[in-house]
Amino acid sequence: MATNTREKTKRIAENKDKRPYATARHIRMSPYKVRRALALIRGKSVNEAVALLEYATVISAEPVKKVVLSAAANAEHNFGMDRGDLIVAEAYADQGPTLKRMNPVSKGRAHAILKRTSHITVVLDVKSK
Repeated sequence: MATNTREKTKRIAENKDKRPYATARHIRMSPYKVRRALALIRGKSVNEAVALLEYATVISAEPVKKVVLSAAANAEHNFGMDRGDLIVAEAYADQGPTLKRMNPVSKGRAHAILKRTSHITVVLDVKSK
């Protein structure tokens, strides 16, 4: 049984994605809003993506910019890549846990308020020449 476990662990390690990435979890913003900023940068170079997010009017540009810069720093530090050669290969926002709050209304009733959170992931790759 231990042999099978070791082989399975080895297979998982071989198939693991070796591209630099960064993740921000539990961002207090709806994933719908975050996806608007991610659509702007997908496929762009890192420098261009940061410049776009710097002047974007979408509210979610700031946390997305932080994740892109973090992924670029991970690429430089952990993989020894040059920041000028990197592009945003994948960028997606998943839904995190939802904070549930209640708004009291007439006749003793209450309406639900859903405060959504996001998990933002940015994966970088080397620009193909």
